[in-house]
Formats: sequence, C-alpha cells, structure tokens
Amino acid sequence: MRLGILGGGQLAWMLAQAAEPLGVSVAVLDPSPDAAAGRIAEHVAAAYDDLAGLDAVSAGADVVTYEFENIPAAAVARLAALGVTVLPLPASLTTTQDRAREKELMRGLGIHVAPYALIDAPADAAAALTQVGAPGILKTRRLGYDGKGQVRVATAADLPAAIRELGGTDLIYEGLVAFTRELSVVVARGTDGSLVAYPPVENEHRDGILSCTVAPAPALPPAQAEAAQAIGFAVAEALGHIGVLCVELFDTPDGIVANEIAPRVHNSGHWSIEGAVTSQFANHVRGVLGLPLGDPSARGVAAMVNIVGTEPELAALLAISGASVHTYGKAPRPGRKLGHVTLVAESSAALAAPLAQARALCAAAWDA
Repeated sequence: MRLGILGGGQLAWMLAQAAEPLGVSVAVLDPSPDAAAGRIAEHVAAAYDDLAGLDAVSAGADVVTYEFENIPAAAVARLAALGVTVLPLPASLTTTQDRAREKELMRGLGIHVAPYALIDAPADAAAALTQVGAPGILKTRRLGYDGKGQVRVATAADLPAAIRELGGTDLIYEGLVAFTRELSVVVARGTDGSLVAYPPVENEHRDGILSCTVAPAPALPPAQAEAAQAIGFAVAEALGHIGVLCVELFDTPDGIVANEIAPRVHNSGHWSIEGAVTSQFANHVRGVLGLPLGDPSARGVAAMVNIVGTEPELAALLAISGASVHTYGKAPRPGRKLGHVTLVAESSAALAAPLAQARALCAAAWDA
C-alpha cells in the first residue's frame, strides 16, 4: 500500500515511521527542502498548490492524508479532480480551519464551549463585549497555532486595540474559561465507522506552546474521562472523520468545556508512541487505509516533554530512566519544536523523578 501526505514536518515523519512496519510506502509534499519526513519518506519539494507536486505525491497512492489542517482548498480540489481519495474528508478541513465553525459544530452537538462572538469590523467590539464580557481572548478565525494569532484582553477598553492588532476582521472573541487544568482527548475512526479513544491527558503550556503531557490525566474521575472521550467520538462522527482527531479541553468545576479541534495526529498524543499499545500515528495510518484500528490502551503511565528552542545535551536526556528521545532534525530557533522526550513507568510515583529530570533539562534549553 502507498500513502501520500500533505506536509512533511515531524508529524509526517512519525506517520511514516508508523507506516513502515505495515509495509506502507510514504511520499510527502512539502515546500521545505529539509522537511523532517524527507529523512525516511519520498519527498516532493513543491508548494502545496503546485499541480506537478500534487500529481507526484498522489501518484500510486491508495490514500492521501495531511499532517496539518491549513492545507489550501485548491490542493484538495485538485486531488479530487484526479480521483484521489483524501482522508480525513474535506468536511474535517473546512470546519477546523475556522474557529467559528468549530464552535458552531460543537455547540450544535450539545458540547459546552466558551461564550464567543464574531468580529468582522472594529464596530463589532461593543456588541462582542455585551455578549461575552471581559476578560477574554481575541483570536483570528484562521491560521492560528501554538498561541499565534491571539491576544489576551484584560478589560473592555483593551478590545479595540486588540482588534486592530489582529487585522480588524475575521476574528472571534472568546470569554476566558475558569479551568483547573487543560486536557485533551485523541480518538481514531476507521473507514467502517469503528471508534477507539485514548485516555484523556493533562497538558501544560508555556508561551502558548505545549510543554508537557501526562497520560492518563492524573486523578481524572472515570465519569469525566468518559465525558471527554464522548466529546471526541461525537465530533468525529459529526464530521464523518476518518483517521485520528484531537479535541483540546478545559477541566472546570462545572465539567468539561471544549476548546479547539485538530483533525489530525496531535502533539499531546506523542506519548502514545512508547506509552500505548498502538500509537496515534499507527492508528491514523490504519484508519485512513481501511485497516483495523489498534488498542489505544496506555501501558502504565506516561509523559511527554517537548524540546523547544534549543536542544538539551543528548547524553543527559538518554541517562533518564525510561526516557525515549525523538529529535526532528530541525535547526534551533526560539519557540520552535525540535523534538520530544517520552517517559513510561508502571506508576505515577515511579514516573515522578524521571519526569522532573526531563522537565528541568528541557526547560533550561528552552530558556537558553
């Protein structure tokens, strides 16, 4: 079997790693000449809307998938014109490319989301404040990730300046959620409609970038865990999604509140490479190619720590008990994800010391 991937970054690299044991060959389309996935997959170095590039990455492919949701619509249309199967389906892209559509979908499914208002002109500020209040957070409706494209609004007086800062139109203003911690849930859906869910995880962010994930989320009551998984299932089924999908969540005193949807493998699921029976990457490959989904159960407890900005000394990371190091082959740059460390242990108590070591090393490198 052959899989084409739009995007050749670290997510595509890990998808290609998961495809290899299944005998699945992989080609990626990415404009960067040093795309991470090019180390192990055929790399078509071209723009995402380049016609020859799209022809090349889809040639002989059973399915074309993607590693990020901001794929140009023209690229998907071109592949459809060629008769190429693209999974997840376009509905997953068109919905998750727009934060307002995400919110509308989830609210329509009865899923709790933060109060929000759409802003298409500076004059909409007054109505948004009446509807949502302050404090809040102003976001672009499209192209935001890792904290980009958003501004915190402390008081009502701050909103007009924030609107100007983000371009004045095509914005969404959300009320702040009083959460106790951030969670996420990864689910996978097969072509036959089968569904599996990974245990919900606890996430910590720094500067808008995920810094650490612990799986399963510590001390999460079973009812809350089931509610989080039910949200993931509901979203996947509503979209007709095929493959892996992640929903970012807030844990609040009043229950789970959904934040955003990622229609793909997700950073908060990286722990599953070593920490689950079947990784999120293997289940995405299985799902889009029509193969049976694997067991998402955790192997004990696990954690993932991101390597951001600069890399710690490799020997120091490898000396940590139970650590597996994944480096993406990227040049250091402030705020750039360069790799991650996963840790697996039999219990939370056994995980505590190795996790503290990994966090300290990665935090020092982040600050360097």
